[in-house]
Amino acid sequence: MSRWKELPAELHVDVRQFIVRLRRLKDRSELSTRQLAAKSGYSARSWQRYLNGRSLPPPEAVEAMARIGGDDPTRLLVLHEIAAEQWAEGSVVTTGAPESTSAHTPTEQQSSGRYPRALVTAGAVALVLSVSAALLLAVRLADTRAQLADARAATAPAAPTIVSESLVPVIYTCRPEQRDGRWYAGLSRTTDAILAYTYVGPEVAEAQCLLRRAGIPPGDIDGVFGPKTQRAVERIQTRNGLVVDGVIGPHTWKALREAAPK
Repeated sequence: MSRWKELPAELHVDVRQFIVRLRRLKDRSELSTRQLAAKSGYSARSWQRYLNGRSLPPPEAVEAMARIGGDDPTRLLVLHEIAAEQWAEGSVVTTGAPESTSAHTPTEQQSSGRYPRALVTAGAVALVLSVSAALLLAVRLADTRAQLADARAATAPAAPTIVSESLVPVIYTCRPEQRDGRWYAGLSRTTDAILAYTYVGPEVAEAQCLLRRAGIPPGDIDGVFGPKTQRAVERIQTRNGLVVDGVIGPHTWKALREAAPK
C-alpha cells in the first residue's frame, strides 16, 4: 500500500478528487514511479508533480494512466477537464476561514469594546455554518459530476471508437444551419460528447464542420480526430479563453455552437 503525501490544503475539491483517482490507478498498477514513466512516456519527476498536486497532467498522460491502470479513459478525461477548469480559475476551498475570523474578532472587541459579545458570537457561528454548507455542497457537486461522467460513458458507445487500420475513409458533407442561436452541421446535435485525439465518428465530423465555419481549418471533414483537428481545437479554445488541452468537452462545444463566422 503506497504512502502518499497529503495533498495541498488549498486544492479545489474537483482537483483533489481527480488526483486521488490517479493515485488509485497507480496503486492498482503496482508500478514504481520509474516504471510508470517507462510505460507512459512521461518522466518520473513529472509524475511526482502530477500525483502530489503541484501540476495537472496533459490529456495524453491521463489516457496513458487510464490504459495502464485499467480505467475508462473517457470518464478520466471528463474528471481531468473539470479539474483543469478549476485549476485555471485558481479556485480553492478555504478551510481556515473560521479560525482567522475567531482570532481577529476578539482582539477588536477587547481593544474597542464597541460590539456586544452576543453579536460577535452569532456572527462567528453564522460564518462557520456558511463555510460548512459550502464545503458540503462542493463535495456533493463533485460526486454528482462523477456520476454524470459514469452515465455518459455508459450511454455513449461511439465515444471510445478510435482510429484503426480497418476503418474505411469517409468524407462528410457539412450542412450548417442555425437554431435558437446555435449552429449545427447536420451530423450530430451533441453538446457534451467528449472527443479527443484518435477518436472517429460523426461527432468528430460535426466538430470539424463547426471549426471550418469558425474560420479555423481542421483538415478534411473525415470524422477522424487527427493532428490538424487537434491543433484547430486548441486554437478555438485559445480564442475563447478556455483551458487549452485539445479535448472537446461541453465548454468547447458551446464555443463551437455559438462561434461567429470568420
